[in-house]
Amino acid sequence: MKMLDDRSGEIFRRIVESYLGTGEPLGSRSLSRLLPMSLSPASIRNVMSDLEELGLIYSPHVSAGRLPTQQGLRFFVDAFMQIGALSEDERRQIDRQISPDNRDTPVENALNGASQLLSSASRGAGLVITAKNDSQVKHVEFIRLSPEKALAVLVGDRDEVENRIISLPAGITSSQLVAAANFLNAHMSGLTLTEAGERIARLKETIRTELDQLSRDLVERGLATWSGAADEDGPTRLIVRGRANLLEGVDGAEDLDRLRMLFDDLEKKESLSDILNLAETGQGVRIYIGSENRLFSLSGSSLVVAPYRNSEDRIIGAVGVIGPTRLNYSKIVPMVDYTAQLMSKLAGKG
Repeated sequence: MKMLDDRSGEIFRRIVESYLGTGEPLGSRSLSRLLPMSLSPASIRNVMSDLEELGLIYSPHVSAGRLPTQQGLRFFVDAFMQIGALSEDERRQIDRQISPDNRDTPVENALNGASQLLSSASRGAGLVITAKNDSQVKHVEFIRLSPEKALAVLVGDRDEVENRIISLPAGITSSQLVAAANFLNAHMSGLTLTEAGERIARLKETIRTELDQLSRDLVERGLATWSGAADEDGPTRLIVRGRANLLEGVDGAEDLDRLRMLFDDLEKKESLSDILNLAETGQGVRIYIGSENRLFSLSGSSLVVAPYRNSEDRIIGAVGVIGPTRLNYSKIVPMVDYTAQLMSKLAGKG
């Protein structure tokens, strides 16, 4: 701020706010009509030249208006941006979408709701990263789909549901399906999948006594399917809503290439832990603009992200928005912050 006097600061602020609102360069003549003080276009151009030398703005074309540089955006966010407060209506809308106080709301619904909410409120994509939930088993069921296939249904203690199609042992009957499910419910209920696998492995003699060969085979297939799916998903997973928002305003092959890079980055599993690491680097909401974020530097995207925690104050996920550098930061920051607070409440409910 010490680099800019009141006049330079006002011109710089108007250029950035115009860019955030329209994405278009702002010229000296348009600026002269916007400024609260009386300045000629020539005087404004002189100030613009000084701002360019400071690396805060640039001209995308000869004789065009000015746009903020990445350095200028960072300076604006740190020195000029005023974070707005959420209105009561906005808070109620987020509350309804995520419902942390509704104990009957499945966690999966809240995760999807948070992602959709942040997407709708921004020009970007809403994202939620969550640690793979090794929840306790509440109920197990096998539903026959055909003579050779069944749907293996696993319900967790917070009503999240895992469905997997599995191959049935040849000749298995409906009563054997029920027997296998009853055995698993009797010995898995209240345990995580990892704990359940270890218990079943210790119960080989009990399995031989209580179940016939086909039912034993089905028990092993069900455990292997659920455990394998958990391993494939990895320790974290990403929910993204609103990718179509990122297509708005995309013009030309270069923009499309950057967007493809962003989508590719979002599909990489290592990206998930990288985003979590970014969220963990400080308290509250973090803003990463363009190349400040190594993960999305090639696509030139901005990331607004905040962690959420469980009842033990351990970070178990993150919520945020990713999109073009002209995101409405002042609106998105309080929304990401409040959403992260609600997700922490949800993660901590018993």
